[in-house]
Order: sequence, then structure tokens, then C-alpha cells
Amino acid sequence: MSPERKKVTIQHLHQLQKTGTPITMLTAYDFPTGRACETHNIDITLVGDSLAQVCLGYDSTTRLTLEEMLHHCRAVARGSKSPFLVADMPFGTYHTSIEDAVRNATRLVSEGGVEAVKIEGGLEVLEVVRRLTNVGIPVMAHVGLMPQRHTMFSGYKVQGRDARSAAAITKDAIALEEAGAFAIVLEAIPHRLGSHITSRLRHAPTIGIGAGSGTSGQVLVWDDMLGTWSGHQAKFVRRFGDVRSEIERGVTQYTEEVRARTFPSLKESYDMSSEEWNKFLELAEVGRGGST
Repeated sequence: MSPERKKVTIQHLHQLQKTGTPITMLTAYDFPTGRACETHNIDITLVGDSLAQVCLGYDSTTRLTLEEMLHHCRAVARGSKSPFLVADMPFGTYHTSIEDAVRNATRLVSEGGVEAVKIEGGLEVLEVVRRLTNVGIPVMAHVGLMPQRHTMFSGYKVQGRDARSAAAITKDAIALEEAGAFAIVLEAIPHRLGSHITSRLRHAPTIGIGAGSGTSGQVLVWDDMLGTWSGHQAKFVRRFGDVRSEIERGVTQYTEEVRARTFPSLKESYDMSSEEWNKFLELAEVGRGGST
């Protein structure tokens, strides 16, 4: 049995960043994936709004509701105890007003069991970040490619490839740290920009996803990392397992053996003594109206 893990805290994450130890973050959507993050030494478990697509079959993360997110947060929280637990705030839950943002983030913490929330946006969400931080809800920021705004971006495109947009993303990241964000996700930006932003921040670690190896840590979507997602594979995805092939092999073999009556075998079946079986047949005959 592996030794019990120590709880990952914001202070611990900042210490990893300070010492140059890369931070590992991985998405989880239910008890088994949460438990895997717990067991295999992940630093941050993210209940990502990508669950809208990989778990619920929606065509966009913007379809996900707060109630659906809460349901999945509770399941992950039961399995992921030691990693720092963060949840994406679904689209629309922090845009209408600061009061709505506080109310919805509070529900994710108190009902969902998470420890922090993640918010996409730059200068336009500074007051939300500041207010949440002031009331004691840690915020992980997210700049660069923001999937909740894919329609406005005309797709899932790399951001910050020209000097002006790179400067804007850098400005957003610095302002978000000053507003209280304890960490910042950098998605789909040039690797040199990822390293530059990381060096410009005073204490907030950066978590890259398509931002190069110079960030403070990395995050991938569970289904991308293990190869179970059949949709588009972004350039930054590396598949560390081929679970999809194993699923296909297992389900196909199961179907074939059931239809061939080779599953279950006698070894996989329960038995009873011949004496008891004969007694049962006598009782069954009586039950059918046979002789006594």
C-alpha cells in the first residue's frame, strides 16, 4: 500500500513554482478519474468544463449548466482528496454580475466540494477575480485560447502570434495575478510567450496547455491524454495511453464470447451440490402440480 499523501495547498503549489518543480494538473469528471488523480500523484485535479463534450456529448463547453458541473464536482471530490481541487465556472455563471459570480462560486465550493474555481478572461474579469479572492474563494485564471469564447475566436485557434496580441495576453496575466489569481492557465500560445509570461509573474505559477515547456506546470484533458476522445486532436496533445483501443478490444471480445456461449464458463459460474439440486427438482415438480 502506498503511503498516504500530504494535502496539496496553494502554499505548496507556490513552493513548487519557486523551486522550479513542474506542477502536474489533470482533468477528472467522476469518482474513478478523481481517484486516479489521487493515487498517481497529480498535484491539481481540475473538474473541467470539457466534461460537456467528453462526458455529456454536447457540442461545446458553453452548453454545460451549473447543476451539471456541481454533480460532477461532488463525484470527483469523493475520489480526489490530496490534490488541490479546482472547478471550471461554467459559461454564464460569472458574466452577468459580480454578485452572481460570488453566489455561483460559493455553490461550487460549499455544494461541489472544490477548493478553487477557474475563470476564463482577462482585464474584463478582474473585478470578479478580486471579489472572489476577497471573500475567500481562490481563483485560477485562464488566458490565451479561451474555449468558452470559441465562437468569437472563430474556432479553437492559437492566440498571441503577433506582437500586439502577445502583449495583450501578457498584460492580462500580470493584471490577473495582481487581482489575486493564485495560478494562471496559459492555453494555445507560442512557447516563447508562455516562458516570458511565466518569468514576468511574481508568484503565481502558470499551467500550460499548448504553451510550451517553460511554464510552471502542464495540464491535459483526461480523454486526450489516454486516447479515449475520438474528436479533433490538438497539436499540443500527447497520448500517454491507448485506452480507446483496449475498450474496443474488450467490448468486441465480450460480445463475441457471449454470443458464442463461451462466457461465462463453469469456472465463472456458481454451483450447488447434486443432493440439493435433486431436492430442488422435486420441489419444482410439486410446484408444477406433480405427484407428492
